[in-house]
Amino acid sequence: MEQDQNQNQSLFGLNIDAQSRSFLSESAKWGKFLAIMGFIACVFIVIGGIYLATQASEMNRAMGQYGYYRTEVRGLGPIMAAIYIVGALIYFFPCLYLLRFSNQMKAALAAENQENLTASFQNLKSMFKFVGIMTIIVIALYLLVIVIGVTVGVAASH
Repeated sequence: MEQDQNQNQSLFGLNIDAQSRSFLSESAKWGKFLAIMGFIACVFIVIGGIYLATQASEMNRAMGQYGYYRTEVRGLGPIMAAIYIVGALIYFFPCLYLLRFSNQMKAALAAENQENLTASFQNLKSMFKFVGIMTIIVIALYLLVIVIGVTVGVAASH
């Protein structure tokens, strides 16, 4: 009896009632859907990077043929492919954490298992932490680009 009571209560004495259980179950279903769609997007990003890597020289040649300014940049294709693959790899991890959250939440609710519930929330926390850190990095990069742009603009005008 005491174990069941401890399983349903957290450090703060909160319970997972039927409505919360329903919300968590639905969140797990949507989380799984979004995670799977994210994995599919990762595959498409990698395929796009590989396509750009193989077609970069052809695109450059075609643009020159139609009178566009042509500059031959050797190695641009592999660089673009690497950028796409790194982007897909970065996007992969939040999707993985979301899928783990969803699967463990479903298992926790089905078996009323506290360890699965805790692991589920740990993965949800990891997903939000990863996305938050990536957001901070992107904002910092934007600020850096703006500062460099303004500096170059000011230097060029003098």
